[in-house]
Amino acid sequence: MTTLLRVLIDEMRWKDYRTFIDQYQRAARSLSEKVRDPSLATHTVSDRTFERWYAGRVTPQNEARRILAHLFMRPINELLAEAPSKAPIAMGPRTTGEFSATHTTIRAAPGADQYEMGRNAAMAARRAMDFAMGAEQKRAGQETLDYLHTEVRRIAEIHLRVPVGTILDDLTYIQDTTFRLLESGRVKPSQSRDLFLLAAIQSGMLAKAGHDLGDPQSAMMQARTASVCADQAEHQALRAWVKGLQSAISYWANRPEDSLHYARQGVEISTELHGSVTVWLAAQEARAAALLGDAKTVRAAIRRAEELRERTRPDDLDDLGGNFFFPQIRQTFFGIEADVLLGDNDVALVRRAEDAVRELKDANDPYWAFAAEAGCQSNLALARLQMADLEGTAEAVRPVLDLPPNRRNAGIISSVRRVETSLRSGPSRNSVMARELCEKIAAFSRNRPLALRR
Repeated sequence: MTTLLRVLIDEMRWKDYRTFIDQYQRAARSLSEKVRDPSLATHTVSDRTFERWYAGRVTPQNEARRILAHLFMRPINELLAEAPSKAPIAMGPRTTGEFSATHTTIRAAPGADQYEMGRNAAMAARRAMDFAMGAEQKRAGQETLDYLHTEVRRIAEIHLRVPVGTILDDLTYIQDTTFRLLESGRVKPSQSRDLFLLAAIQSGMLAKAGHDLGDPQSAMMQARTASVCADQAEHQALRAWVKGLQSAISYWANRPEDSLHYARQGVEISTELHGSVTVWLAAQEARAAALLGDAKTVRAAIRRAEELRERTRPDDLDDLGGNFFFPQIRQTFFGIEADVLLGDNDVALVRRAEDAVRELKDANDPYWAFAAEAGCQSNLALARLQMADLEGTAEAVRPVLDLPPNRRNAGIISSVRRVETSLRSGPSRNSVMARELCEKIAAFSRNRPLALRR
């Protein structure tokens, strides 16, 4: 595979190690000043490492990823992906003096399409915002704060609807910016609380991204950071929401005891709240209890979720949308999943699952999420399988197996694996249809989360 990194190195005529390392070290010093991290200023790489990057035999790690992204003004996952068939946006010549983003121009290659020109404009906008924030470096200016608020709201609204790769770079960028402002010591007390609230929301969304990418350890680290920031912001609803997030991460990491523990911690925090987070915590408690086979707790938690729904009034967390708002359809989805995990086998459960699938199919619905739709399809497959309907099972799971690679996140893979496990242990396990379906699910599951690809 020829990476975009290699194509750009060729295009810039940096294939000679001495030429490349000069540009790389200048970029390292520039990034060091920009993010105020002295350790970056002296970062370098050997000629052997450079040759292996160029050949695509090894992948840059840690600080090198940040420096390369800064040098080429592109997200690192884009640089390491296969080069597009069309001519990429060429980078204009840098000055021979000290590296500076202000001396960098970007021009569209001949024949660049609208997408490429749009990406060019987006990079220019990012550069402009970097400049604006630098101009406000003596204080946390209102334009910087407004920008962070706008970006958080934009990403929160879409992050359940798109592959994580479409938002990950922007999300990590605004988190880094927020952390740097908090660490600068140049913010007023009122701004500090606001920034901690933003940091909690950003870290929570990055925790969800870590889960989607199949990395529960990183996800939990981000969730713990979100918890600390929510405490500093003194935002009770967000504190409760983070506990629900930790419960969800543990649930999908197959740690049901931890999942139940976090959900109950969230319930304790949320006793005076009235937003949909209260319903989410009860529904999450039901799912965790179902993994443990505790039917009594499942029924009680589902009833409590229904009662809380009747008393729910939207709050500022609900207003963010996305994963911060828990709509009725997701509550229904969680209840069905809990019943399926308990092994219920009746026609009524199948009908409920079919109704939920129909309701979750509309991508224009403001509460639609591709992972919820796929999870509901998997639950329908399990419900039908528990009724010995093998053909219905295959029909239900087929749309999940047809998902493109960038939407095969860890939760979806875990959901469809439950179907495979039940098939392999069920009475029809030796049938041709069951074996073929197991093979398809196994192939799907081997394709680890690729949500970093756009």
